[in-house]
Amino acid sequence: MNRFFFAAGVLGACAAVLLAVAPAHASSQTGKASWYKMGKVTANGERFKPNGLTAAHRTLPFGTKVLVKNLRNGKTVTVRINDRGPFVKSRIIDVSMGAAKRIGLTASGVTKVSLQVLN
Repeated sequence: MNRFFFAAGVLGACAAVLLAVAPAHASSQTGKASWYKMGKVTANGERFKPNGLTAAHRTLPFGTKVLVKNLRNGKTVTVRINDRGPFVKSRIIDVSMGAAKRIGLTASGVTKVSLQVLN
C-alpha cells in the first residue's frame, strides 16, 4: 500500500513540474517585438500585405489572434498570425508594418511588448 501512495505522489509531483514549464504562449508572453515590411508570401501561403494587421510567431497556430501591447507607450493592436519567425532569438514576435504603426514601433524598430492570445 505504501508503494502505491509513493508512486502516486511522484506522479503528482511530475505533473506539477510539467505544468510549471508549459510554454509561455499558452495565453500570454512578454518580450521583444520587431516589425517587417518585406516578403511576397507568408508561411501559411497567403500574399504578404505590409499594411495589414498580421504577425509572425514561432509556434502559435496560423489564424490565432493576438493582442500586442507596446509596454513603452501602452498602445495595442490585434494581429492575426500568418507567418513564422522572428528569426532573431531574443524576439518573440514580428509584426507587419501596419501593426507596427498602430503601436508606435516603426521609429524604434524593436520594443518590449506583451502578447495576449485572444482565440
